[in-house]
Amino acid sequence: MPASWWLLGTAFAVSVWWAFFVATTWVVALSAGTAAATVVTAALWRYGSVCVVVEDEGLRVGRARLPHQYVGEVAPLDEAASRAAAGVDADARAFLVLRSYCRTAVRVRVDDAADPTPYWLVSTRRPDELSRCLAARTVQD
Repeated sequence: MPASWWLLGTAFAVSVWWAFFVATTWVVALSAGTAAATVVTAALWRYGSVCVVVEDEGLRVGRARLPHQYVGEVAPLDEAASRAAAGVDADARAFLVLRSYCRTAVRVRVDDAADPTPYWLVSTRRPDELSRCLAARTVQD
């Protein structure tokens, strides 16, 4: 998660505190500022904590799981290919986990005739490593 997001969140909490400080008592302002800081921290922490893990059972992205038996072709994508895959070349049925601060991604084809999802597109800072791990069925991103 970029530091600039944390700085913007801090600026937002301070702005809330200041708006309440000039209009109400310091206790109300402190409560409002603390509440704003708590909400911003929780939101940024949750957004930035999506785990991409290759386990013995398969690929886990957040709470979603793709067993190894259904993992098809794995393609690491550079920045331009990731942008195209998430935009003009995207399939509406695809499973997407895109984080704006990760500019590269991995496309994992789903080899399951019963699953309408053609592929998973997962943003990651290390697409080559994730691809190798999926191929070797090992560790984590």
